Amino acid sequence: MSRSVLFDTETTGFEPLTGDRVIEIAAIELENDLPTSNQFYALIDPERDIPPESTKIHAITNAHVVGKPKFADIADEMLAFFGDAPLIAHNAPFDFGFISAELERIGKPPLDKARMIDTLVLAKERFPGMPNSLDALCRRFEIDLSARTTHNALLDCKLLAEVYVELTGGRQRGLTLDMEASLSFAHYQPPASRTPRRIALTDAQREAHAAFIAKIKEPVWLKE
Repeated sequence: MSRSVLFDTETTGFEPLTGDRVIEIAAIELENDLPTSNQFYALIDPERDIPPESTKIHAITNAHVVGKPKFADIADEMLAFFGDAPLIAHNAPFDFGFISAELERIGKPPLDKARMIDTLVLAKERFPGMPNSLDALCRRFEIDLSARTTHNALLDCKLLAEVYVELTGGRQRGLTLDMEASLSFAHYQPPASRTPRRIALTDAQREAHAAFIAKIKEPVWLKE
């Protein structure tokens, strides 16, 4: 089984090297690119104020983090959950930058960028020139966004996990693995032979097909 971890952060701002801090971390375990029930979550005291403009994005206020653990208190548990798995995030350099800055503050090595899988890069490769925000991808793949009124690390992880499945074809691979695991070849019986049934086309369908073929340069259907 191939294990990876998909994660997301919420922060006090955009610049980890000039004082902005992580205030929320969520991570979901994937096996063969499909989510499992294992997850990690922490709301963190950033040891500084949360600006109102950041609260507008994720709805987390200073009151929400009073008495919450500091990053140093949850770092070991987070790293244990990450393990040595590939780490998936949307606009991954942003999240990697913040987590690495927090780790370095407490004397731990930064995240290895070789482990980074950026779903934004995957989306741009598949949909060049199109909007590829998490919201845009959810709408494109018809994933329910009704609960996403603000940014929320755990909800964003769950949505991104669904997006990642669509971007990578993970659901089909997972289905194949499940079928292979459940198939007992000792009791396998080949399907009974069936007589092929011709599908009759209407005149309108034949005309539509001919018009479609006419638009294709050197269609293989017309070659002898």
